[in-house]
Formats: sequence, structure tokens, C-alpha cells
Amino acid sequence: MALADDMPALWNHPAASVDTRKRILRTVLNEIVVTAEAGRLHLVLHWQGGDHTRLEVVKNRSGQNRYKTDVATEQLVRELARLLPDHSIAPVLNRLGIRSARGQTWTQLRVRNFRGAHRIPVYREGERAERHELILREAASWLGVNRMTAVRLIRDGLLPARQVCAGAPYVICEDDLARPAIRQAIAKGRPVSADARQQTLSFQ
Repeated sequence: MALADDMPALWNHPAASVDTRKRILRTVLNEIVVTAEAGRLHLVLHWQGGDHTRLEVVKNRSGQNRYKTDVATEQLVRELARLLPDHSIAPVLNRLGIRSARGQTWTQLRVRNFRGAHRIPVYREGERAERHELILREAASWLGVNRMTAVRLIRDGLLPARQVCAGAPYVICEDDLARPAIRQAIAKGRPVSADARQQTLSFQ
């Protein structure tokens, strides 16, 4: 009875499920009168007790709904789909903290449905090879080094690589692996970077 005097508290209560909210609406509303015009809906809400509220909302166009993912996410998925299959795209989006239009984390199925809705082709096994592109693991294997050495070459600016976003795989052009500077760097190695916190011990 006390909550009846505070509708926002009742509506926003953590325990209020969708069914609970529907019951609330059925209790407090007598009827809703809708008049449709081109691109707009005019609503008159008749509350129990005699009050009226007028609303005007934009009408969804065909194929649209109120849940829309931002353009940046669409572009990111479009680029990732040229590098990774759906089950690998999902964890990248989740690590970045990106959520779906409904505020959900990403799964393989959600990525697949998102691609379908935005007409993004699925990643095809071997398409990177057709573009003569390698990811870090493949580039390291081609050079005969471990992954950390390949990362070091990238960070030193010796091996050109691009990354769609943080957490996405490095993409390396196959031709760049043949650069003489890369072979020289691998042959010479590189000393550990200086650290101000590191001290030198003298042995006699």
C-alpha cells in the first residue's frame, strides 16, 4: 500500500520483473488510444481515476527496432569479420567492454545474428592467405621465432603490423617478413631495455 504512493520506487525496484511491471500498468491504466500518422504515433493514456497523458513517438521504420548498435561497433565487427570467425570475435568485443544493443555480452550466436542483420560476410577460412596476410602466430612461425620476439619487432618499428583494436590480432603483410632489417635484428638479438629500478651487482 505504501509503494502505491511512490510509483517510481515500485517500478524501478530491483525485484520488479517484466511481468510485475505489466501488472502495474494493467492496474493503473484504463486504456491507451493510439492514432497513427506518417512516421509518428500519437498516444493518449487514460489513467485510472480520470487523468490523461498525451505522448508522441517516432514510428519504427520497416526492419528497425528500438535496439540499435552504434556505428563504431558495426564498423569494428565488419573489420574483425575479415580476420576472425564469430567465436573469436565475441571475446574480443567482451574484453573491450562493448555490449550489444540490449546491453548483453557477446556470444558466437549474437555475433552471427549481428552480422546477418548488417549483411557482414562471415570469415572464410583461408581468405587472409589470399590477401597474403598473416597473424602474429603465423608470422612468428614464418620467421622461426617465438611470439614475443615477433611482438618486439613490431614495437621496435621493424615489422609493420596493424591492429583493428586492442585485443585484436596483429595483421602482417607476408612481403614485409622478408625485410633484411628484420633478419639482422633476429640474428643480433637485442639487450634487455634499461630499467631505472634495476641495479648492477659486481662480482669479483
